[in-house]
Amino acid sequence: MKPSTLEIHFDGHREAYQPGEILSGGYRFDMSETPDVVALEVSVLWHTEGKGDEDLSVHLFNRFDISSVGTHTPYHSGRFSTQLPNSPLSYEGVIVKIRWCVRIRVFDGRGKDIVAERPFRLGLVAPARAVLP
Repeated sequence: MKPSTLEIHFDGHREAYQPGEILSGGYRFDMSETPDVVALEVSVLWHTEGKGDEDLSVHLFNRFDISSVGTHTPYHSGRFSTQLPNSPLSYEGVIVKIRWCVRIRVFDGRGKDIVAERPFRLGLVAPARAVLP
């Protein structure tokens, strides 16, 4: 499967949201290039990056069997929408970062998958600066 066949977009072409706002958008992939797709998952999640253990939490998770949604065109598309939580806010720290994204995973009949992510910011926390001695 080719990762370039999977696209994610946000309504209004936004990249930043406030807590409690509605995040909505859609996805699309080319079924003619991936004819053996059996399922897809849509997730809205956050994860940490940096020093120490990395954390991950899923805010929204939906899994669809392709046979249940029906496909009559070479392209399969869908939509997602969720009210965002109050926390954790996106953060660009020196030691740790908190990042939010929408993740789409498409599974083929052989158990392989392709993944696409579209990052977004939750809240308006200023990035941290390193303090030099």
